[in-house]
Amino acid sequence: MNYINKAFQTQIEVKKSKFISFLVPINEFKTFHSELKAKHPKANHIVWAYRELNEFKQIVENSSDDGEPKGGAGVPTLNAMRGANLINCAILTVRYFGGIKLGVGGMARAYSASANKVINSAVLLEYQELLPFVIEAFYNRQRQIEYILKELEIENIKRDFLSDKVIYKIETTQEKIDKIKDVL
Repeated sequence: MNYINKAFQTQIEVKKSKFISFLVPINEFKTFHSELKAKHPKANHIVWAYRELNEFKQIVENSSDDGEPKGGAGVPTLNAMRGANLINCAILTVRYFGGIKLGVGGMARAYSASANKVINSAVLLEYQELLPFVIEAFYNRQRQIEYILKELEIENIKRDFLSDKVIYKIETTQEKIDKIKDVL
């Protein structure tokens, strides 16, 4: 499975219709959708699709045709995401109608091409499940712990400073947890 950590944008033109696609992390989806509506008030459609993992590690997906013929815009976008095995992200495509009707098949191909173009322009990261891990250390080991966490590029860290020790609550991959255990 793949995911992204920042937004990407591409544009294609099909028979004078302009398709502007955005690939965004799922946590930015709702805000980004609202911003697109405000920035593109004259756009005919803002089609979207998303795939995300829920708390049970199941893939939840949804799409919207936003007034395009049923199944002709959101589903092709969702299928492009499935083909790239994307999770925890969304694709939004703004369409400006160019005056030439594409038909349902042509429209599906156009939305699919637009989604694939933005996926191909993106830097895809391989998804790895993050697990919680707690480290308790006396203050004299704090510098060593901080160094290890920095070397392993662990960024999701919560620190609790108690009277006699520091408690680190982190989320990282099993591989990195094993490395921490080996060093400590």
